Amino acid sequence: MGEYDTELARIVAELNRAAPRTRPREPPAGRPGEASLELDSLLEFAARNHASDLLLIAGAGVILRLNGALAPPFGLPLDPERIHSLLAPLLTARQLQELERNRSLDFCFVRGALGRFRTNIHYQRGSLAASIRLLPAHIPSLESLHLPASLAKLAERRQGLILITGATGCGKTSTLAALIDLINSNRCAHIVTIEDPVEYQHANRSAVIEQIEVGRDTPDFVCALRSILRQTPDVILVGEMRDNEAMRTVLTAAETGHLVLSTLHTNDAVQAISRILDSFPTANQPQIRQQLSLALNAVIAQQLVPGLEEGSRYPAVEILIATDAVRNLIRRGEDHQLRSQISIGRAAGMMTMEQSLAELVRAGRITRETAFAHCFRRDDLQHYL
Repeated sequence: MGEYDTELARIVAELNRAAPRTRPREPPAGRPGEASLELDSLLEFAARNHASDLLLIAGAGVILRLNGALAPPFGLPLDPERIHSLLAPLLTARQLQELERNRSLDFCFVRGALGRFRTNIHYQRGSLAASIRLLPAHIPSLESLHLPASLAKLAERRQGLILITGATGCGKTSTLAALIDLINSNRCAHIVTIEDPVEYQHANRSAVIEQIEVGRDTPDFVCALRSILRQTPDVILVGEMRDNEAMRTVLTAAETGHLVLSTLHTNDAVQAISRILDSFPTANQPQIRQQLSLALNAVIAQQLVPGLEEGSRYPAVEILIATDAVRNLIRRGEDHQLRSQISIGRAAGMMTMEQSLAELVRAGRITRETAFAHCFRRDDLQHYL
């Protein structure tokens, strides 16, 4: 065992010794015991209850997110020492140093048969807390995600930019994984992903895939993007465009013969255009408009809405396809007219959020009340219904 592993073992042992131990008791039916909150038991419990997230916060019981909503905390409140002892063994010595330096850390870990978990560990009120996302064991398909089959055509593109937008937890990463899996299944290509952290692990099939993790394989997205352009990729996935330098590099890559997929945090497709442009100084925006009008393939905005069946959720999507008319509007700065292009562009594969919600209602998947609670324009939804 090297010095690195010896140091890690010492840190973990000290943290475990510092954690208070209580005499185990039989857990209540269907719940982990309050006195035996080992991490594996919690993860198994979360998976068994089909939770998407597990939250560990000092002063509260264990919290699960079920079907997009937080369930009431259960069990006795966790104290800071107990949370520390649960989380610290997950970290390497280097990750512990990064956590102490930045006060927050994103990473993935594997827990045997339980699978992979995406985790954010951070400080709040001076103590550690964690949000643990349960990742599906298998890469989803567009069909299993209940996404429009028309999106599969985007995976056939050879260059340009495809953006997936929406709030945190709306399924952007799963949609990207499904599109990458389609390319991997049907095309002999070199695919490179940059993620923070890597969530879905892709095996080489028709394509060759490299997956670069920020913090482990590269210091940041921009450094990885600059390096990637010298690695002869055909397809590039950028987990998130976090600043204008990353956006500029992505646009350049999409212009120069690469298919680029990425995400933004905006509620609808038109906002994504504005978000990109507003990230640049006013003097540079005409050039960015020109680049975006040439590079853009599509913007898919999505949100997950609760279904009629207990525990079900379905994606409502807004799809903007870069037709010649859409490119001209972006180039001329007439973004306010993009929405009308989406609403009349069904033949090109476009749809508004309200059209998507109305289709879910007509298909018997969601209620009218749910549709109105998640729409952006009530009058439009009423018209489509």
